[in-house]
Amino acid sequence: MDRVPAPEDAAAGRAGMPLADQVVDALRVHAADDADVVHHLARWLGVNPADARAFGEVLYAQERGTPLSPTVLAGRLGLSSGATTALLNRLETAGLLVRSREHRDRRVVTLRIVPQVQEQADRFFAPLATRVDEMMASHPEELLRSVVGILDELHLAVAEVVQGFDGSTAPRPGRPGR
Repeated sequence: MDRVPAPEDAAAGRAGMPLADQVVDALRVHAADDADVVHHLARWLGVNPADARAFGEVLYAQERGTPLSPTVLAGRLGLSSGATTALLNRLETAGLLVRSREHRDRRVVTLRIVPQVQEQADRFFAPLATRVDEMMASHPEELLRSVVGILDELHLAVAEVVQGFDGSTAPRPGRPGR
């Protein structure tokens, strides 16, 4: 079994970094942790990590009472509509997800995790949810509100810069830049 790193281990690796860099490094570590969860979910579901990421997005939205459409899912995953359709076909064939038409406008498709699978997924995620809830409960509300505010600001800053990317590719030897 892999050793769970102590928070002090991560902090020691950040010694001497400016505080803003420490925050970015902590976010990088969190993103890697999230990728680990997705890989375990993929293995548990018997699908590839991209499909597991999509499954997680649909499950999360559904549990929040805001189910996703294929278009919204495509945007969250950064996929084309064709790639999203192929991904959804795989999840549907695997019996993990259904596309339903529950909106008054029958053209609107809603993505839903199959109820039996959702129950099993809830059990899969229960230890993680419990541990995160315990960790969050150990911090004052004011701190958590501050963290949410900072992360929201970070999201806006990144989105603003990403929106400005022009779609060019990096030059590589033997290939002219665009």
